[in-house]
Amino acid sequence: MSEAGRPETPPGWWVYRGTGLPAPERAGLLPPPPPWREFDGGPLLDEVSVPSDNGEMKRRLGAASTESVPRADIHEVDMVNAALYLRRPLLVTGRPGSGKSSLAFRIARELGLGRVLQWPITSHTTVKAGQYGYDAIGRAQAAGARSAGGGEAEPPIGDFVRLGELGTAFLPRRRPRVLLIDELDKSEADLPNDLLSLFEDGEFEIPELIRMAQRTPVVEVFTADPDSTAEIIGGRVRCHAFPVVIITSNGERDFPPAFLRRCLRYETKDPDVGQLAAMVAAHMLDPSDEHRSRIIEEFVSRSEAFGGLPVDKLLEAVYLATSGAYREDDVSWPRLVDALWRQLNSLVS
Repeated sequence: MSEAGRPETPPGWWVYRGTGLPAPERAGLLPPPPPWREFDGGPLLDEVSVPSDNGEMKRRLGAASTESVPRADIHEVDMVNAALYLRRPLLVTGRPGSGKSSLAFRIARELGLGRVLQWPITSHTTVKAGQYGYDAIGRAQAAGARSAGGGEAEPPIGDFVRLGELGTAFLPRRRPRVLLIDELDKSEADLPNDLLSLFEDGEFEIPELIRMAQRTPVVEVFTADPDSTAEIIGGRVRCHAFPVVIITSNGERDFPPAFLRRCLRYETKDPDVGQLAAMVAAHMLDPSDEHRSRIIEEFVSRSEAFGGLPVDKLLEAVYLATSGAYREDDVSWPRLVDALWRQLNSLVS
């Protein structure tokens, strides 16, 4: 075992190892699901249609380099692998800014699962909105314009249906998509329970398409991926590989017992100096310089004193230092740091 309690040789059952580095030999390589978590959605979509991340992973995680890999918590890696094996959502709880959502991007990059589908939650979010949207008014207007011009009175319904991030994640694919349900705390009380059926059955219906399934059994609709479409058969979306679902929570509310029973749970820890230094290095901000190391140590001290500070505020401070803002005994630097750290903390506490 290493000093951090991490095994020198990864356990044989680990698919995800917590490095966040691309691992082509393990890309999409998942164990078979438990018999009670097998789904048979189809026909399977072409894996080539999964778009790249368009730089989002690099913005979130920094460069994919073996020299800048934050040391993952062994319990976190265990829980991610348990979620992968059991095909269950992983509920990640922790203070704001502790890097909870970054876990989804580390999994996607390490296992080669493509662009992360991000579903941000607000107080007005509904499951239906996450599954799909139907522009009935737009279709009626298009039908009226066609009729007035002497053309077809009814445009294709698929032109006015778009799957949301939640719905896109459940399209039938051989390899799962990674779905980030971000800040579930913000939702209305009913949303967690409304997700139960989808998490159990792995499918949902689009009533507007079911009503016309006899006339048009196959409908091509837009998805949440840029410039992408998918065919829906019989008005139903059913997964083949259950998506890798990462749900984040700031711990500000309790969730229903029925919802918690269907999730695995992990509580994040604040990163230590070594992990923060690796994060800084991943974003090409050399933490070995004496000044930058001092900034990291000061950040850890203030974070502990203030009950937690977002990691991205450390990156901002180090970037300012690398840009020349840091000067020994300069009165402006403490004021900059105070503006970045103390004032932010006073707003969120």
